[in-house]
This record gives sequence, C-alpha cells and structure tokens, in this order.
Amino acid sequence: MGGPEVEALIALLAKLPGLGPRSARRAALRLLQDPEGRMVALAAALEAARRAVHPCSRCGNLDSRDPCAICADPARDGSVLCVVESVSDLWALERSGVHRGRYHVLGGLLSPLGGLRPEDLSLAPLLARIAEGGVAEVIVALAATVDGAATGHWLSDRLRPFGVAVTRLAHGVPVGGSLEILDDGTLATALRARRPL
Repeated sequence: MGGPEVEALIALLAKLPGLGPRSARRAALRLLQDPEGRMVALAAALEAARRAVHPCSRCGNLDSRDPCAICADPARDGSVLCVVESVSDLWALERSGVHRGRYHVLGGLLSPLGGLRPEDLSLAPLLARIAEGGVAEVIVALAATVDGAATGHWLSDRLRPFGVAVTRLAHGVPVGGSLEILDDGTLATALRARRPL
C-alpha cells in the first residue's frame, strides 16, 4: 500500500494502547500527509521524553523530575498515601482531581498464577515509606479482580503493625450507569456496599 516504511509505522502505532490496525492506519496517514509539521515534532517530542522521563525514586510515577512533581508538591497531604498498580492508574486518579495526597506505584499485582511475588513488586519501598512515619491512611486503589483483592489483603496484613488506617476504593454502580447493563458481580458489590442516602 505504501511500502515497507509505511507498514512499519502502522505496525508500531498499532501496538499503542487504544489503537487498533484501522486507527493506526489513520494516524499514520495523518502524520505522512504533513511530515514536516507533524512527524518532525512528534519525533523530537519522543526523543526528548526518552531522554528526560524516568520513574520517580520515591513513588514510581513517570516524570522528568526526581522526586516527581507530585512528591515534591508541599501542598499535597503526605498523611494520605494512595497505592496503585500502575502509572496509568495514578494518572487516572490525578485527572479526577479528587485525591490531594501522595501515591505509590506497585508495578503490578500479586499473582501466583502469573508468577508475580511480593519481591517482584515495589512493596518493600512502600513498607519503608510507611515505617518512616507521617502516613495515617493508605488507600488501596487496585483493580476489582482476584489479583487486586489478594494484593489488597496482603497489604492490609502487612500494614496492620504500623497502625495506619487501610481503606479501599468503593465498588459498585458507576455514575450515570444503568442497572440493566451492569454485570451481576458489580450489582452484588453495590448492594453490599450501600449506605444511607
């Protein structure tokens, strides 16, 4: 269709989350129609990010600063620590603008079948951060899956000696969600977690 270079570009774009083959083809076409305006700028931005962005040594967020902007922000509440699986989860919570505490990225979830053990995740640094003192609450913001629940329970057990409150995100009916389209597990969780109106 456009030679091996175009096909290679489409194949690379298709590997990005949210882009399937058709979307990748459209993105490649848009880039190729204005190579000087779009491709050069994109290439420069990719190279700059490759050189400058790295994991925060404190929380695991990706930033060009270390500690990252969130860890360095004195206006953040250091007594509340939100534990997430990945940087994408951290960024999603930040987009909501609700959490004004700090974060810790685990880098995965405990998974006996997947071969992920406590030593494979950023759990020891988390426990060390809490042992330093100053943390009053740990919010376990992990996926509502078997591995997420297992990781949450593991964390809760390990955090008990520190005397910090351990909470988790609520589960249930999403805002704007219709009951008829929700799965049985979500509905059951929502009913069990009901609260006064």
